[in-house]
Amino acid sequence: MTPLLDVRHLVKDFPRRGSWFHRGQPTRAVDDVSFSIETGETFGLVGESGSGKTTTGRCILRLIEPTSGEIRFKDTNLRALSASELRRARRQLQIVFQDPYSSLNPRMRVGAIVEEPLIIHRVGTRGTRAARVAELFELVGLDVTDRRKYPHEFSGGQRQRVGLARALALEPSLVICDEPVSALDVSVQAQVVNLLLDLQQRLGLTYLFIAHDLRLVRQICDRVGVMYRGRIVEIAPAARLFDTPAHPYTQALLSAIPRMAPGDRLERIPFDGASFRPLALREIEAGHLAAV
Repeated sequence: MTPLLDVRHLVKDFPRRGSWFHRGQPTRAVDDVSFSIETGETFGLVGESGSGKTTTGRCILRLIEPTSGEIRFKDTNLRALSASELRRARRQLQIVFQDPYSSLNPRMRVGAIVEEPLIIHRVGTRGTRAARVAELFELVGLDVTDRRKYPHEFSGGQRQRVGLARALALEPSLVICDEPVSALDVSVQAQVVNLLLDLQQRLGLTYLFIAHDLRLVRQICDRVGVMYRGRIVEIAPAARLFDTPAHPYTQALLSAIPRMAPGDRLERIPFDGASFRPLALREIEAGHLAAV
């Protein structure tokens, strides 16, 4: 069965400023990353800040251009598409950003923000677009009478619902959730996560879920990829990864998860970054790959 998304040997280099006499060496933010996501799956991508998670997600959408590699969506190579072809393909690929305030235009009413993708892609008439906006507001738990308000008039959780409504406007197959609840209060995070899970069931969505909250990832993801220094060092079903991590970095990362039971001691496993070697992933058991 062909996966919905298949990323192969993805690389992204960023230029580094040099001097008059020496050209700066590029910084490799994503280094030979490969993974696939099946239809209806939630694939988690975790790692510390600067590990390349967000860059990977934005390369998939070609919001930033990859240096090399292949990105196949429904067996179409997105990197081979022209600008017009990519624009049509993006109806099926959407993103929910981390900061629900900076990702919304503060000068636009939220109804217009949600309608904007429909206008850009020339979907429907003014009347059908207005009906679609009302449907989307109801879908994400917002009052349709609030569509004439501006983003600053909403709470953080409500703004993220607006961003989610905008992402769903074109009925995508794949939604990249880039730290979608990390900027929200803890009391609101669970509401947004439950909404994401409910929408996945109702609409048949597939998620690439980028996060650093490991407890949340364990709760909602089917499989998880662990990134370190731009490389994926381990991929496994969520339960197996958390119960039997194979890579030393994964072991160190999971040991930092706070213990909830009273009296439990946090026993950190150290990881020496100087000892890291960029090895290829190999299958250590069915469905469990690690760079060891």
